[in-house]
Parts: sequence; C-alpha cells; structure tokens
Amino acid sequence: MLYKGKCHCGKIAFEVEGELRGAVRCNCSICSRKGALLWAVPHDKLRLLAWGDDLSKYTFANQVIAHRFCRTCGIHPFAEDVGEGSERNAYVNVHCLDLDLAAVPIFDFDGRAV
Repeated sequence: MLYKGKCHCGKIAFEVEGELRGAVRCNCSICSRKGALLWAVPHDKLRLLAWGDDLSKYTFANQVIAHRFCRTCGIHPFAEDVGEGSERNAYVNVHCLDLDLAAVPIFDFDGRAV
C-alpha cells in the first residue's frame, strides 16, 4: 500500500510503500521526547516529494541514525540509517502519515537498554 506523509507545515512531503502491520513506540531518549511512533521500511521504499532546504538532521550517541526534521515547523517525519548498502532502513513517524492511527497496533521497544 502507498502512504503519503508530511511535516506540519508541508515543506517536507514524502510517500512510503509497504504493509503497515504496526508501529514501534521506543523509550530511548530522543523517541520518547518527540513522541514518535516508528515504522521501519527498506530505505528505497521511502520517496521524498518535497524538502528543499527545510530538511535537516540530528545525530547523537553512535551516530548511526540520522533523525530528520523540518527546519520550519520542527516536526520529525522520519529517521534513516546512515550506513551504505542495501540493508539501510528508514523509520517513518506514523504520526506524519495520512491514516487512521487508531487502527495501527503499537509495540513497545526498550531503546534505553540498547
């Protein structure tokens, strides 16, 4: 299925293709603060439609994930693996997708322990 998503102001827009079977609620320091619910997809299934100079990134700790956010509205629509290769993933914040969030099962992940 094809989903469309965007940040709050719409300057970052994207689409993602896949079967959304659930979202992960991670309790790591960044995910818990931004309230993200994440859906991991192969990186090539995420297509940016609009971004310009508004798409920025934040990395911390071991710097293997680039947390992407909009410089205008501050919303974090997705994150992505920064490594090279075919095993890269994108982690879409399902709060930014056009869908009924009540229908998405939520799974808790202990990111603080990682």
